[in-house]
Amino acid sequence: MPTYLADSVETQYVNSAEGQRFAYRRFGRAGDRPLVMHMRLRGTIDHWDPAFLDLLAAEREIIIFDNRGVNLSTGNPPASIEDMVEGSLEFIRALRLTDIDVLGWSMGGIVAQGVALAAPDVVRHLVVAGSSAGGVPDLPTPTAHTQQVMSKPVNVDEDFLHLFFPETEDAVATGRASLQRLEKRLAESHAVVGPEAVRGQLGAISSFKGYWHRQEELTLPVLVANGAHDVMIHAYATYAMSQKLPNAKVILYSDAGHGFLFQHPEDFAHEVHRFLSA
Repeated sequence: MPTYLADSVETQYVNSAEGQRFAYRRFGRAGDRPLVMHMRLRGTIDHWDPAFLDLLAAEREIIIFDNRGVNLSTGNPPASIEDMVEGSLEFIRALRLTDIDVLGWSMGGIVAQGVALAAPDVVRHLVVAGSSAGGVPDLPTPTAHTQQVMSKPVNVDEDFLHLFFPETEDAVATGRASLQRLEKRLAESHAVVGPEAVRGQLGAISSFKGYWHRQEELTLPVLVANGAHDVMIHAYATYAMSQKLPNAKVILYSDAGHGFLFQHPEDFAHEVHRFLSA
């Protein structure tokens, strides 16, 4: 098993003016503009694939964090997308960041859009991965089986393989390799999003009206990407966003699903670097 820089980076903490303590890791090639990354439903600071993080960090500084009330960060777990956006903004202010790019995966992609809408003077580029604007008309819904897997109190490897990777031999193999890479951190931290926070996240997603009606306000450069076989958030959402965003680029991986960024870390990291450097 290769050794990854992301597995050895020390966790830091910062206190916000509002009295919360945020856990984060900041590393990579120092530059003028860090990339602040927003995590998925039921994910923590330890659920980013270290291979993907290292590839991003090779060319720019990245920041990963636990949002308010999640895992190592204090505060009440958010019960709405708006609360999550405010938590992210609170963290960004605590680090005194005034010029950033943002990336969000899945639920984090929705939060990242909210951050860009709320702080257009701070966010320069936006990357939305495996996500949606929320409120996309005629978006196909997940199957009953996928919804049942998503709602389990605890997910095992086979659940993640179903949710994140297509059921092909190559995709399953790369999915298992990604899950194995996560084990270094998770075996030590046993990081998990607690039941109250999970309920809050699920409730936030189900009650969120969406940013579909505000896509035209996202005038900054936006990279929207997904796997064509995403069973959680249908890839149609990615295409639909491209029809409304004024300045967007879309990438679809034909052999991948929700976890495409961990299935194709080299290619997607390259695309992110090229996009952020333009």
